Amino acid sequence: MNEKHLFIETFGCQMNVNDSERIVTMLADLGYRPTTVPADADMILLNTCSVRGGAEEKVYKRLSHYRSLKKAHSGLILGVGGCVAQQEGDHLLQKFPFLDLVFGTHNLHLLPDMVRGAEKGERRCETAFIDNDQRLDLFPPVKGASRLSRFVTVMQGCDNFCSYCIVPYVRGREISRRAADILDEVRQLADEGVQEVVLLGQNVNSYGLKSANEPTFAQLIRQVAGVEGIRRIRFTTSHPKDMSDELIACFADVPKLCGQVHLPAQSGSDVVLSRMNRGYARAAYLDRIRALKAARPGIAITGDMIVGFPGESEADFEQTLTLMEEVRYADLFLFVYSARPGTKAAELPEELSREQKVERLERLLALQRRITLEINRSYLGTLQELLVEGEGKRPGQVSGKAESGRIVNFPGDPALIGSFVTVRIVAAYQNSLLGELARNP
Repeated sequence: MNEKHLFIETFGCQMNVNDSERIVTMLADLGYRPTTVPADADMILLNTCSVRGGAEEKVYKRLSHYRSLKKAHSGLILGVGGCVAQQEGDHLLQKFPFLDLVFGTHNLHLLPDMVRGAEKGERRCETAFIDNDQRLDLFPPVKGASRLSRFVTVMQGCDNFCSYCIVPYVRGREISRRAADILDEVRQLADEGVQEVVLLGQNVNSYGLKSANEPTFAQLIRQVAGVEGIRRIRFTTSHPKDMSDELIACFADVPKLCGQVHLPAQSGSDVVLSRMNRGYARAAYLDRIRALKAARPGIAITGDMIVGFPGESEADFEQTLTLMEEVRYADLFLFVYSARPGTKAAELPEELSREQKVERLERLLALQRRITLEINRSYLGTLQELLVEGEGKRPGQVSGKAESGRIVNFPGDPALIGSFVTVRIVAAYQNSLLGELARNP
């Protein structure tokens, strides 16, 4: 079989990153090997995201850019997958006559057959959703894992229909994988040397709620913790309304579960949360935060906030600021609201100008930078166990991740990569920590 080259450009969340890894695995059987140079590729795939505004325009620009490569290489196959593909469907084939493939978020399993057709000159679009009863394997395992930490998809889709969010429309309703399949994948990864797994889902802590005879997400975490060779477990992303007492208890008594949780609030105002259809109030969110901190003292909380949601007043915005002060997020992803066509929020009148939204964003950024730096400085002098994952920021350094998710650079031999070491934190910066090996931890 002649070796061909595949270039994938991935946009968006960890789920898309994981999907791209699976695409590489599937297409290897057709003779495609990954390349980092688009000009060397026999096939270019864009794995897209449509959660934020301007996503479609970004994809259109990339396609126009790659059109010149296709003119120079007549056999080049060009495809679009992911959320924009799911949203736009056959319209993409109509708009871009040089495009060969469009595959939606539930159609990865069809890609090898689609590629075989494209190699014969066939153009094809597949964007049908798979419901929870059809049980097609949407999650082919990633083979040839080389990293120490890997994503493991446990569910996809969302049933919450937050008023601003496009995910239920492009990722579909919630579908949970069978626990047996998940555990088989985790065991395979452990056999290949993976020591940390990150359990993925759009609303990961609702795993299993719609599936008979399957464990809850908390029970699944305990089962994954029983896999020999896996030393750390993380998960993302959580919805606050599904952060159960059973799941919080895992942070208290499952040592392999890292002390880090991503729990997006999106706003600190009850008025805005109601308009967002988030399904909880500020007090309920803070109750979950307090319970997490009690279960795992020092737990690192990260989250998301949306600035300038339709109708957000200055008083609403101030509520977000005070929530940030109370929670003290280790990191916070901040976004200016942009309407997504087809969502309920897109029908709401926007009362803030772009300038007002940006001004509020800058205030949030300034506050979060201060809090993050204060949290990083709180690690000074402490001992941290790191999984050493690669080379550091400067020559002679290696880099690892603490249980809290903090990135730590320290002087060390590259031979340490792949091992767990203990370091003492000697300096704290905005985005990372500096450590030194602890000789007598």
